[in-house]
Amino acid sequence: MSVELPFAPVDAIIRQNAGELRVSAGAAEALASRIQDHGAELAIDAAERATADGRKTLMAADFGVQQVVDRDDLYLPIAPIDRIARLRIDDRYRVAMDARIALADILEDYANNVAGAAVKLAHHADRRTVQAEDIETYFSLFE
Repeated sequence: MSVELPFAPVDAIIRQNAGELRVSAGAAEALASRIQDHGAELAIDAAERATADGRKTLMAADFGVQQVVDRDDLYLPIAPIDRIARLRIDDRYRVAMDARIALADILEDYANNVAGAAVKLAHHADRRTVQAEDIETYFSLFE
């Protein structure tokens, strides 16, 4: 599976948490892949909610979001988030703009949580670089 999400905004999210630590390209790639998987799973659940309501358009409420943040406050770009949302759902569904923004916000929070934990793991390993293994270790510990 190819990763739809560009690594640069994911790298920025990790760096936001990393302080003086460096961030490897592998860490950004590993987190981007995890974000994509998580977003696709959330979209499946949202599509089920929309279907239960008799709709073919996913809305922000289908992702459990009542108030949508401003698009300009997000690091993650909306177009790849839209593609992520559509990865594992039927082509008959549409994703409303507020749903894309809501999903981007959810995925940013998810990325920040993972990045924060990965930074702690890098510090614990006494390294100056957050690496892909820190991202993967987080998931092996908390899944």
